[in-house]
Amino acid sequence: MDKQKFTSDLLVVGAGIAGLTAALETAETGFTVSLIEKMPNIGGRVAQLNQYFPKLCPPSCGLEVNIRRLRDNPKINLSTLAEVVSVEGEPGDYTVKVKITPRYINEDATDTDIENCIDKCATVLKNDFNYGLDNRKAIFLPYNNAFPMKYVFDKDALSDDEAKNIASVCSDIIDLDQKEEIVEMRVKAIIWATGWTPYNADNLTELRYKGNANVITNVELERLASANGPTGGKIQIAGKDSKIDKIAFVQSAGSRDENHQEFCSTICCMASLKQVRYIREEFPDAEIYICYIDIRTPGCYEDFYEESKKDEKLHLKRGKIAKVINDPNSDQMIVESEDTLGTGLDQIKVDLVVLATGMKPNTDTFPDKTMLDGCGFIKTDKDRGIIACGVCAAPNDVASSVQDATGAAMKAIHIIKEGK
Repeated sequence: MDKQKFTSDLLVVGAGIAGLTAALETAETGFTVSLIEKMPNIGGRVAQLNQYFPKLCPPSCGLEVNIRRLRDNPKINLSTLAEVVSVEGEPGDYTVKVKITPRYINEDATDTDIENCIDKCATVLKNDFNYGLDNRKAIFLPYNNAFPMKYVFDKDALSDDEAKNIASVCSDIIDLDQKEEIVEMRVKAIIWATGWTPYNADNLTELRYKGNANVITNVELERLASANGPTGGKIQIAGKDSKIDKIAFVQSAGSRDENHQEFCSTICCMASLKQVRYIREEFPDAEIYICYIDIRTPGCYEDFYEESKKDEKLHLKRGKIAKVINDPNSDQMIVESEDTLGTGLDQIKVDLVVLATGMKPNTDTFPDKTMLDGCGFIKTDKDRGIIACGVCAAPNDVASSVQDATGAAMKAIHIIKEGK
């Protein structure tokens, strides 16, 4: 591994909407920024949405302008496929080691040559961008509007023999001799914006997610509704062409539960209400049920909730879901809940179940575990110099994460200027 060194005022870890905002806000005040992202593209979870609050517009309406700002700003150095290895030092003087994984694609290869190579590549992998709802080749672009718009060979997902076989077929395209690099950065402040991961619904055995096409998660529904998703925007049950007449949303799936995540992710109720509108556009006569513990739509989102309640085919049912079971007499699912506003156990028979899973903060590689709270979120301590923003600091929607990132940039600038 080669070791390179360079210096900048600020390091931002994570190039989702929060990290990207923090980097831009800092650089546009004149400071130099190193922005690193572990994925091959920037944009984070926002890039995977169909629409987001509060504008209900596609990700491109927020990301494109920021990508243009990024491309036009020489004070930001972007590194993708990059992860922090270690952090040493103190506010005003940090040494950070970053591992950068190569793309294993020959830099001189043209898009046409790469696409010809993809046609020859028989190996397929689950498409992480679509949460495994479809497959992609081992050589791929993350998605059609990705930035940087560069192909990747997913060597780490393959066995050595598989990688060598593909490389032998595409010897002019794939370069297995490219090596990981360790880059040593000297920075004055660090912003941690590593975002979140959807809670693993495989753990929710009582909700029948694993191996059941009729049960999906809220993030999977987001991809199904998206025009650049696996179905071109058509909401459907995998392997079935039948019309969807009844849908149940299971709120707090794995949240507010001592056996899974004890905290509330705050945005799941709003996300489900938003997704009801997607479904209503495609299935105007569908009966939709939202089974909830509490509906939480803070601030201006209360208006959205009140407007949603006017839908006569939307049924809000207060009660914790006990279990989801397969109907023995049909292809439908039975959702069983304790109706806390009614007379006890209630059962709903539906075609599709959507689990509103919560947010798990991406803080496993955070260098100072003493700064994590009991739920794994980062508690910013200005005296330690590492500032958290976005969902790795607290559950947030997009607008709140952007505001939080601006605040993080201001804190970082203070550390940069004052050395503390």
